[in-house]
Amino acid sequence: MQQAYIAIAIGSLAIIVALMLFTKKAKSETKLSPLAGLAFAFVIAGIFFSESRLIGYSLMGIGVVIALFDIAKKSKK
Repeated sequence: MQQAYIAIAIGSLAIIVALMLFTKKAKSETKLSPLAGLAFAFVIAGIFFSESRLIGYSLMGIGVVIALFDIAKKSKK
């Protein structure tokens, strides 16, 4: 059952990336900040380590906190 959830999560991410690539606007591209990349890596690691719930949820939580910090940092500019 957990493998199905992981497959659904990875499939959803792939669909989102595909939609972003196909609906790319002519505007200037914004690069991914280092904090956003780190947050994304923690969330992906949380998905991969989801067999151990404590580790998986901890990694996802760290990723969300880093993402929120990055959002707050960008909104001040």
